[in-house]
Amino acid sequence: MKKIFFLLVMISNTILAQSNYSIDTSYTIKSTYNKLIKKYPSITIPQLKNNTNITEIKDVVYQQHKDRALHFDAFFNTLQKNNPAVIMIHGGGWRSGNKNQMQDMAREIASKGYSCFAIEYRLSLEAKYPDGVIDVKNAIKFIKDNAKKFNVDPNKIAVLGCSSGGQMAALIGTTNDILDFEDKTFKSKSSSKVQAIIDIDGVLAFKHPESSEGDMASFWLGGTYDEKPESWKNASALSHANKGSPPILFINSSFARFHAGRDDMIAILNQYKIYNEVKTIENSPHSFWFFEPWFSETIVYTTQFLDKIFK
Repeated sequence: MKKIFFLLVMISNTILAQSNYSIDTSYTIKSTYNKLIKKYPSITIPQLKNNTNITEIKDVVYQQHKDRALHFDAFFNTLQKNNPAVIMIHGGGWRSGNKNQMQDMAREIASKGYSCFAIEYRLSLEAKYPDGVIDVKNAIKFIKDNAKKFNVDPNKIAVLGCSSGGQMAALIGTTNDILDFEDKTFKSKSSSKVQAIIDIDGVLAFKHPESSEGDMASFWLGGTYDEKPESWKNASALSHANKGSPPILFINSSFARFHAGRDDMIAILNQYKIYNEVKTIENSPHSFWFFEPWFSETIVYTTQFLDKIFK
């Protein structure tokens, strides 16, 4: 009986420890739907068919920060043993959102012959830049270390993100193996290097004529541009684009502010003959990827790009 009581106490303490930080729940699929439905009355939430070729494993712990566990959800195709992997980063202004928002996209991409991973990372109410970026890089290392379990080819890794997650995806891909973004406490035999980037409406530069980033970015970056100019620069993928950058797909709404710095980055990529694509979904809102008819269009652009790079 004492052992059972001790176990219950330990579980309770773990739950309390893991919830000992603020959570912003303002950015959800439902809240976004309610915001957009008046202007876009024909939008619908995707209804996906069950696919028996997809295995799902939820809440895999990939790292433990003291009493705080970080998880991902895995969705992988079982028809072959070595799928290209897609690391998926949710949006929410670096402050809100959660990995569940990437599940439908993960299922649909996995059905095309991929292993997809919706990543939990620490948001700005819990940890400032660059901690969330390092979390995702550590998730990539963990997935490579356990590649066989998830039917992953560790040499074919793409990182995909939406909105602020797109900004992070571009930054992660353009900082392949940069030591400033490594966590020396995370023991892994693998690199966090990726071979492709998919940036869905995420900025490439925080301080840019096209950018209008303000309070949300300042909160994540630990201060305004005047207070933290180096962080604003270093957190911008445009600052790191070079001859070693991987191929990249930009999928954008028609709002220029959400692809600030993109054209400048493309100029650098073209200089080094690095493959890149731009797909603009006309007359679409930000967060278009959550809803039909744009969800399916996003999947098509994504899988066509992934097939070109990896297959």
